[in-house]
Amino acid sequence: MELFLQFCINGLMLGMMYALVAVGFTLFFGVLDVIVFSHGDTVMIGAFGGLSMYWWLGAVYPGLSLTWTVLWVFLAAALAVTVVGTLVARFLIMPLRKAPPLNTLLATMMLGTVLREAIRLFFPDGSNPKPFPHLLPEWSWQSGSLTLRFDNALLFLSGAVMIVLVHLLITRTRLGMAIRAVAQDEEAAQLMGVNFTMIVLATFALGSVVAAFAGVMNGLYYNEINFGMGLLLGAIGFSAAVIGGLGNIYGAILGGFIFAFLQTLGAVALPFASAYKDVFAFGSVIALMAVRPTGLIAEPSSQRV
Repeated sequence: MELFLQFCINGLMLGMMYALVAVGFTLFFGVLDVIVFSHGDTVMIGAFGGLSMYWWLGAVYPGLSLTWTVLWVFLAAALAVTVVGTLVARFLIMPLRKAPPLNTLLATMMLGTVLREAIRLFFPDGSNPKPFPHLLPEWSWQSGSLTLRFDNALLFLSGAVMIVLVHLLITRTRLGMAIRAVAQDEEAAQLMGVNFTMIVLATFALGSVVAAFAGVMNGLYYNEINFGMGLLLGAIGFSAAVIGGLGNIYGAILGGFIFAFLQTLGAVALPFASAYKDVFAFGSVIALMAVRPTGLIAEPSSQRV
């Protein structure tokens, strides 16, 4: 039971990370009806952007406090991914908006390969995994074989705050109202004076900031990053978005925690243990999609007559 509780605690942390990645997928789909398969690799760009800032701070400001270091690492990651996300939206997604959906899928898949290879080839020793710095206090609370790490709890709470901020932005601000209007009816929103291009860029910037947070969170949790980390994170984030109901932010959050629970169940309850936890989780997602093709929280749709 203590082992199961330990895996559940770790699963909550992973679920928060997956939820942040899934939110980006569902934001992009909700506004433009496109699947941006390179989103997982933008998460990777955020992790490497944060690591680059840490190296720069260590060379220029070696005595900087830990709090300011963490803040600058997150800001650098957010800036790097926001630049990449808005450029992708403006010069790749927007021009392909009237093209067949398959064109956008292929373009974003190839873009993901470009991002991965760019890090592998041009980042210093980019083909090898990079140790990510321990930037958070490493206190822990022990009860038998159950361990609660303070840094994991802090990352979980930070992720929850990020999700709450996204929720408030979407539901309580004029920008959020414009995003919801474009997601509901693009033509009607433009007739009401909404600047469609700016809303698309703002949506990609928002999704990119959330992705940057997930990338740094991944580095702080595993204390290691690599140029291929976005492949699995992207697949898991997309699966979580589909589980919850693609286009529904709250469904994406729920899907992230469900996927983490499936991994936990595969690692603890099954005889072949953690070696095949991802196989079990993805297999369960396939079965769930067969039962609920629209996801657990289907986005309401209307038909024009």
